[in-house]
Amino acid sequence: MATLTYDYVVIGAGSAGCVVAARLSERPENKVLLLESGGADKDIMVKMPLVFTMLQYHPTLDWGLWSDPEPFANGRKIKAPRGKVLGGSSSINGMMYSRGHPSDYDEWAQMGAEGWSHDEVLPYFKKSERNWRGEGPNHGGSGPLNVIPYTSDEPITKAIRDTAQALNYRLLDDFEAGNPEGFALPDSTIRRGRRASTSQAFLTPIRNRLNLTVVTGAHVTRILIEKGRATGVEYVKDGSRQTVHADGEIVLSGGAYASPQILMLSGIGPGDHLRGVGIQVERDLAGVGQDLQEHPLVPMGFVTKKPLAFGQALRADRLTLSVLQWLLTGRGLPATVPLSNIAYHKSQPGLSRPDLETVFMAANMMAKVWFPGFRKKQPDMLTTLNVVLRPGSRGCVKLRSDDPLAPPRIQFNLLQDPDDLRLLRHSLRWTRDFVRQGALAEFVGAESFPGAALDQDAALDAYIRKTVATAHHPTSTCKMGIGADAVVDPQLRVRGIRGLRVADASIMPRLIGGHTNAPSVMIGEKVADMILGN
Repeated sequence: MATLTYDYVVIGAGSAGCVVAARLSERPENKVLLLESGGADKDIMVKMPLVFTMLQYHPTLDWGLWSDPEPFANGRKIKAPRGKVLGGSSSINGMMYSRGHPSDYDEWAQMGAEGWSHDEVLPYFKKSERNWRGEGPNHGGSGPLNVIPYTSDEPITKAIRDTAQALNYRLLDDFEAGNPEGFALPDSTIRRGRRASTSQAFLTPIRNRLNLTVVTGAHVTRILIEKGRATGVEYVKDGSRQTVHADGEIVLSGGAYASPQILMLSGIGPGDHLRGVGIQVERDLAGVGQDLQEHPLVPMGFVTKKPLAFGQALRADRLTLSVLQWLLTGRGLPATVPLSNIAYHKSQPGLSRPDLETVFMAANMMAKVWFPGFRKKQPDMLTTLNVVLRPGSRGCVKLRSDDPLAPPRIQFNLLQDPDDLRLLRHSLRWTRDFVRQGALAEFVGAESFPGAALDQDAALDAYIRKTVATAHHPTSTCKMGIGADAVVDPQLRVRGIRGLRVADASIMPRLIGGHTNAPSVMIGEKVADMILGN
């Protein structure tokens, strides 16, 4: 069978890959192939915002990845969710639209990523966005990605804001309008009550383009390299090994785990490691798979003195009616996430930007559907997620073997840097103090976990090591820069290999102080313009 040839082959239909394929195929003369390991994003759970926390354990929509035992977190294996479906992780995430701090991107530029300062990337954030505010200096009004405000009519949401104001914290209307320090409800990627993944936003409207081919169930096994040039892609579909050729360029958008894995399977990576698993070295690049960065996260829970609407709405008969309403109108509980506020704050006043994030959710995250006489209602709870935005710990992604179908080895090294542990300890105490003040004190009862009795440093440290997880924001395993450890240059071209670029969160020189979906979309927009010469 003849090998099919395309101008561009994009590997991975995730947050960046869908964008790249859509933009490259805007020119009719470009023949574009998009390869995705997962299947179509038709599952009702993908579309329904309410159930996003269930998707990371879904047997077909998630890769089912776990870290190796974490040496600084009691040897625990930690879940590493990644979407295995059109839209990638934008099809299973919490749908929060977040860019981080403007100076995050200026820092990238200072690290050698020329062209990636905040002023230079802002046009690409705006290009992708159809924001509810309309076109303006900070937002786009006509892009493919629908962005709406999170809303909450829970009285505890107002109590959080009133307490923050009384304590002289900034109250914001827009995290993306300059300095994000303060309290606000963020924007979200939802359209008409359904998840607005990059698949739905960028691919669905253009699936009839004759010059764009999307192949699902295509597990890429390696990129073919000939005389220092990427010439094609090998993948397995339905048990059959297939090969495609790229006349122009190959864009790897597998994410912070899969992109370094595919590079290493192709012979691009740390030479000693590749030889150790029996792979011929095409290009010895020490940085591939190194410098894995993630936001460490530790939860807290407080029983509420007053009932919350979320818990009441999970009564079986009420939930059934709200799902029917959602199916018919796109409105109701299933179209929402029980988010009550986000605070970006500083561990000490002299810092130039926030180093901590606290997410307030007016929900018991262990709550289940209930009905009197059959299953008891779980106690209502205010849950907080306490996050270190600029962790010092660094991990890595390695190959388990030369088997391309084996999952990669992931090591976060969470809490490796003692300062990350100190910051989490500070954040738990900050949250504990905040919820006992002002209007919020009228709502918040006993501390369910870790429990008020755990007050000494050693006790809090033990709790942190026992419960620390990630915010599902892995980055930097194919980082961009100019140093010896850089994998791609500021044009996102893999160093020493022609015709190959990486475009996803793995290229970030440093993890941003925010969530990573919107920046990944921006990366996709920018690399497409680079390739097209715009």
